[in-house]
Amino acid sequence: MGTGKAILWRVLPAVWALTFAAACQAGTINAHVTTSEGEPLTAAVVTAMPMGQTALQAKAGTKAVMVQEGKQFVPFVLPVQLGTTVEFPNHDPFRHQVYSFSPAKTFELKLYGGSVVSTVVFDKEGIVPLGCNIHDNMLAYIYVVGTPYFSTTNDAGESKLNQLPAGTYSVKIWHPNQKAGQGETRIVEVTGTGNTDVTVKVELKHGRTQRKPGAVDETYN
Repeated sequence: MGTGKAILWRVLPAVWALTFAAACQAGTINAHVTTSEGEPLTAAVVTAMPMGQTALQAKAGTKAVMVQEGKQFVPFVLPVQLGTTVEFPNHDPFRHQVYSFSPAKTFELKLYGGSVVSTVVFDKEGIVPLGCNIHDNMLAYIYVVGTPYFSTTNDAGESKLNQLPAGTYSVKIWHPNQKAGQGETRIVEVTGTGNTDVTVKVELKHGRTQRKPGAVDETYN
């Protein structure tokens, strides 16, 4: 084996080891979100943005789904990264007409149902409340963020963000019914492979919720 090849074979394992070590230097943020009374808060969005980082677009082809079923939107809160295409399948046996007047995304999906799946690309950060022109009880929120690190809290008010490179992050908690309209923010350090715990209390206002459906709509069945 020539001298050049011998050097290459000695160098490559070292490069692979460094690459593997860098990939392993990823930590986790464990968020616990409660109301001001200490009750677990579900459907709160937890995001982590590296300090100094500008908004990042989602990878090409990234999709999410907001279902219409039983005269309800599912889920009630859907966080997506900037540039994500959201599908709006209608699983009900009647048509819906989804809309939003949000500055972050104004759109209207004309009456549709059956096998038709309408889509919308969310290309601006912000809060996008959804409604249905036919069924007033229907309400949901799409929360568009500029980071790939996000999740929603479960029934225990817990959320986990995994595989975060070591560094300083701005962690934001947002819920549609909180009094602080732009959300609660904490600055945290993520180091190596360790866990970083964040506990936040959110003061709620009397907000709108997705009401249970009423009588079957006779006009649009």
